[in-house]
Amino acid sequence: MAVPKHKTSKSKARKRRTHYKTEAPNVSVCPECGEPKMMHQACPDCGTYKGRSVLAEDEE
Repeated sequence: MAVPKHKTSKSKARKRRTHYKTEAPNVSVCPECGEPKMMHQACPDCGTYKGRSVLAEDEE
């Protein structure tokens, strides 16, 4: 079984992990109200998704 012969230093491990960064979430504009919203999710302001109302608060 393969076992490391030497300890991996902190700098070596951190250099390897430099590509593990988080990205900003994709934000689109709601076609109904024009407010920014997360992609593939219902709009928190008007409650629509793909042209139809999906949130119960919006129907009241």
